[in-house]
Amino acid sequence: MKLLSFRYEGQTLFGPKVKREDAVWDMLAIAEAYGDTDFPQTITEGIADGMDFVERVRKLAEQARADADSGRFKYAFTAIEWLSPLPRTPKNVLCVGKNYADHVAEMGSDAPPEKLMIFTKSPTAIAADEQELPIHDDVTNSLDYEGELAVVIGKKGRHIPKQLAYDYVFGYTIANDVTARDVQAAHGQFFLGKSLDGSCPMGPYIVTKNEIPNAQNLSIVTKVNDEVRQNGNTASMIFKIDELIAEISRYVALEPGDIILTGTPSGVGKGMTPPTFLKKGDTVKISIEGIGTLVNRFN
Repeated sequence: MKLLSFRYEGQTLFGPKVKREDAVWDMLAIAEAYGDTDFPQTITEGIADGMDFVERVRKLAEQARADADSGRFKYAFTAIEWLSPLPRTPKNVLCVGKNYADHVAEMGSDAPPEKLMIFTKSPTAIAADEQELPIHDDVTNSLDYEGELAVVIGKKGRHIPKQLAYDYVFGYTIANDVTARDVQAAHGQFFLGKSLDGSCPMGPYIVTKNEIPNAQNLSIVTKVNDEVRQNGNTASMIFKIDELIAEISRYVALEPGDIILTGTPSGVGKGMTPPTFLKKGDTVKISIEGIGTLVNRFN
């Protein structure tokens, strides 16, 4: 199931993509129409119910599809304002640094890290698919892109065993870990350079884990103005998804709606010769197999 969040006539809503249509079901309207009085009112509440929520959505959507007036429950993509599938996370967005050996090399490091490197982005950095993003030329002249698979956590856990890690996954989305490289270097840490407004676009959908049986073998392609810059695969992660969840949860309790950005393959602007950073008017497209394409223009 592909779930998205959107705004329609001033109301923040969520629902699954309509099969074989560029449209979305309004789950709150459907639940009200069919008397499901305790249906989750936000997507984060739904995610906390895991696959039971997915099945509940599926059954309600089937009822709506069979309705003689099914059109009242769905909106064309052209009629909605896309939001990040998770407009706000419970805590900072959790990010993994240097998790692809080829990216480690292009950034000038001698060897891959022996231990997991974690940093965070502010939830206020979250942005949506198709949203125009600021270039921030008042504070940086080296804004860079990083296409990444993002893992959406589905239930609370601490000290999660590696062998049970996928039980805590709700699904996956696409993220661009936009980075102000000069700010990052000047401050000697990652937070400010990684947390500028709009520096964490995600989307277009959360794809539930049942539709992606092997998240550890997905292609990632990033294009800037239709030029391929990154062409990698999640199979090349140094620390795999189950290891990330197990290790992070040793220190921090994971909650429904938490997001883990799993790292980026080689091909970022800083790694080019000469370094080539984003400029006004650039469009970045990140495609991940089985999920879709995240598109943002910078201005």
